[in-house]
Amino acid sequence: MTTATPRLLAAAALVLLTALPAFAQRADNRAKPIAVQMYTLREVASLDEQLKIVHDAGIRAVETVGTQDVSSKRLKRLLAKYSIKAISTHAQLTNLRRDLDGVVAFNKAVGTNTLVVPYLAKEERPTDAAGWIALGKELGGIADKLRAKGMTLAYHNHDFELAEPAGSGGKTGLELLFEGAGPRLQAELDLAWIARAGHDPVALLGKFRGRVFAVHAKDNAPQGQAKDEDGFAALGQGVLDWNAILPAAERAGVRWYILEHDHPLDPAAVVKTGAAYLNQHLPAGAGR
Repeated sequence: MTTATPRLLAAAALVLLTALPAFAQRADNRAKPIAVQMYTLREVASLDEQLKIVHDAGIRAVETVGTQDVSSKRLKRLLAKYSIKAISTHAQLTNLRRDLDGVVAFNKAVGTNTLVVPYLAKEERPTDAAGWIALGKELGGIADKLRAKGMTLAYHNHDFELAEPAGSGGKTGLELLFEGAGPRLQAELDLAWIARAGHDPVALLGKFRGRVFAVHAKDNAPQGQAKDEDGFAALGQGVLDWNAILPAAERAGVRWYILEHDHPLDPAAVVKTGAAYLNQHLPAGAGR
């Protein structure tokens, strides 16, 4: 025993030292608020396979799209299978208007507490400043109802909200919407669409400081490239200035960095590349 014990201790120490880098990396991944928007993976054959891609990229959070075409029980079971939580969901405004209680019940069953209005159909888009303010007031009212149920409402932009409607006094539709809504409504800023609209993501993050629930962390390819991917690029592989954006996001109080690509040819590669980029460039204390 007297000769075996030191050898055993030495072997155990060697195993521990070998495992430490991997353990540290896993712990670091858990500490960083990175998620995947499931729209990115919609062309992958099954929901099970989609979540496996997220898991294999070292990510443990997603933003869902509605019900993901499954029951709340099945979605919760699949999320648990891969140790993933649904931090938020994209809930269409028509569904919030028609069946708010049903949307709330589904997402509470899954464990999601933030609903995000993801897109306005053309017929839903205001055409003047008064319309944007009125829509904001409606969303503020929905946010109040959700707050009473222990949930939060956020709004996700594209490019059309960043135009200046008639009578706006130089303000964008997005600014007017949030003014009308009041402080209850949170922002989910899509940084690639902000840049496509000709605005500076850093400046917009500053304007919405203190009410940015999340950003959609995605990139634009150089002009004229990646046409078969709608001009988008994997995070860090495009033209957005992440060295300026990420510190601005931290100053704005961003809680989640949600990877998204609207039309990826290789969804798994896009998720893996984006996760690696954020793990390398986000500080350990980012977000939450």
